[in-house]
Amino acid sequence: MAATYQLQFTREFDVPAEKLFKVWTTPERFGEWFCPLPWKVTEARSDLRPGGESFVLMEGPNGEKAPNHGVYLEIIPNRKLVFTDAYSAGWVPSEKPFMTGILEFEDLGNGRARYTATAVHWTEEDMKAHEEMGFEEGWGTVADQMAEVARTF
Repeated sequence: MAATYQLQFTREFDVPAEKLFKVWTTPERFGEWFCPLPWKVTEARSDLRPGGESFVLMEGPNGEKAPNHGVYLEIIPNRKLVFTDAYSAGWVPSEKPFMTGILEFEDLGNGRARYTATAVHWTEEDMKAHEEMGFEEGWGTVADQMAEVARTF
């Protein structure tokens, strides 16, 4: 059953699923791919276990700061990552949860993979706000950048 308020896209890449997964689980490389330019990642941490911290600090060209605190909910090596901003490390509830991210990495053979990114929101308003922020374009750009970095692993 699909969530009511979700945004999703799928891409196929000439990169194995395990390499795409590795990019998502190597925070020291997030600065190379995690957000579209002119934004950049200045700090990233990942504690890859259910309940483990997920943190990314993005900074904009005019000094804007967008900290993304969350936790991992599910980790299936080389296949799936699920995280949410509903909590921060230690299961501390966030003030305003926005989404749960579900990333799926499907091995297609011959060094190819299908990548599906889903953002599930609590409200229609949050989903529409994410759509207006440029979900499809922004996350699409990030996916392409992720695949380029994956080729270096």
